[in-house]
Amino acid sequence: MTAPTLAGKRVLVTAGPTFEDIDPVRYLANRSSGKMGFAIAEAAATAAAEVVLIAGPSQCQLQNPAIRRVDVRSALQMLDAVMSHIQGIDVFIACAAVADYRPATLVDEKIKKSGPRMQLELLRNPDILANVAALPQAPFTVGFAAETGTVEAHAMHKLKQKRIHMIAANCVADGQGFDRSDNRLLLLFADGRRHNLGLQSKTALARELITVIATELKSAATSAASKPGRPSTVNA
Repeated sequence: MTAPTLAGKRVLVTAGPTFEDIDPVRYLANRSSGKMGFAIAEAAATAAAEVVLIAGPSQCQLQNPAIRRVDVRSALQMLDAVMSHIQGIDVFIACAAVADYRPATLVDEKIKKSGPRMQLELLRNPDILANVAALPQAPFTVGFAAETGTVEAHAMHKLKQKRIHMIAANCVADGQGFDRSDNRLLLLFADGRRHNLGLQSKTALARELITVIATELKSAATSAASKPGRPSTVNA
């Protein structure tokens, strides 16, 4: 049996970290390398989708020239890029490790060392995933939850709170997941289903994830077609 494809679908993927500048030489960031998000973009393109990748600072390179890459630095820039490209998107995969907070003030010159302590005021960044999920014609929306403990419970809370279709959870304790070539994911769905994707290369993992997403879209389309007059909530 041939695996479902994403032919005719438009997919938007976010990848990598965001850098939140403090002054011209310092910033707040995290350990995300972008490898998982880039692998997902490649897998979606291989599955015949039209793909846009919005990438935070990353050393990763795309192999498929058909993928449109948009580079950003901060969470606010990533939000602007996502909302600028979301029109007509069928699948949104929020794999980027977006900073939750940014410095309240960007200082124009390097902050010089002075006392034994320094206080840094932070502002909460907008929630990109929640913004997309709240759109009137929201695409099939997939979130990621990188946790260090109680992984499934935290991921399920995020899934319900943001009202997304599916979330991919993984443990990042003790160096797992970040800046590595392999990973494992637990997929949780809004209807209570769960699906484990075991430890494997991020390339293989991305292919499995895209197959699951394609299967979900095909199922939603079939269900919608069998119920005339009841529009699907998924752009299938």
